[in-house]
Amino acid sequence: MAIKNVGVLGCGLMGSGIVQVCAQSGYEVIFTEVSQQLIDKGMALIGKFLSKGVEKGKISEEDKKTTLSRIKGTTELKELSVCDLIIEAAVENMDLKKKLFSQLDEICPPETIFASNTSSLSITEMASSTKRPDRFIGLHFFNPVPLMALAEVIKTIMTLDEVFQAGSEFAKSLGKTPIKTSDRTGFIVNRLLVPYLLDAIRALEEGVGTVEDIDNGMRLGCGYPMGPFTLLDFVGLDTTLYIANIMFEEFKEKRFAPPPLLKKMVAAGRLGRKSGRGFYDYSKGK
Repeated sequence: MAIKNVGVLGCGLMGSGIVQVCAQSGYEVIFTEVSQQLIDKGMALIGKFLSKGVEKGKISEEDKKTTLSRIKGTTELKELSVCDLIIEAAVENMDLKKKLFSQLDEICPPETIFASNTSSLSITEMASSTKRPDRFIGLHFFNPVPLMALAEVIKTIMTLDEVFQAGSEFAKSLGKTPIKTSDRTGFIVNRLLVPYLLDAIRALEEGVGTVEDIDNGMRLGCGYPMGPFTLLDFVGLDTTLYIANIMFEEFKEKRFAPPPLLKKMVAAGRLGRKSGRGFYDYSKGK
């Protein structure tokens, strides 16, 4: 089950990182976007990240050129028919994902493995939109993909053992440590992380401490690289709210219920770093 050619659906923040690490690891990569403008934007993201690597002496200019030479962008799904593995990194919308995989199912050979990078949606439901549910897995990477060492490999009740193994070996070939998890909303990392982040917001609502004190408490007291509010701003408050809603819908447990303050901040447009303000103010570039 050799994987040589990799397809990636989407080249945004996550997709561009997946494309980059695949190309750096020696794979020929084709990614799709809905317009040439977004293709160019995706390639610019990859080029910028690689250039930083050159500046820091982590890779050479020749490595950068070789990596970029292995990448091709297209607006045509049919060009992914040559791929041995296709990783979906589109927006978190189940109907869109199912539509894409249904179309790919008609285009790609039966042996092509399908994978989704979703952080919260059901892999089983996506797989049910194809005629190859036994060749369908989850491959959940973490942001920023080139720097984060983990990949969650999700096996459904329909996934063949050899397909899951191929996915795990592929993750290793990218320099990632794969961990196996079942197809339950949130998988391992978000199942544990999201309640922690929501509890931090509840603690703030209840006056347990300030944003800075809670962050410092977890960073200096528990050795976390960043506090919960710094992490929330980095991930995006809208993203956290979206995932929390999906997890609460699945489990109906209070620990997954989004606190009122989170809902209000998202409604107010305070989404974190990307909007310039979340729990911290980034309007001055800090």
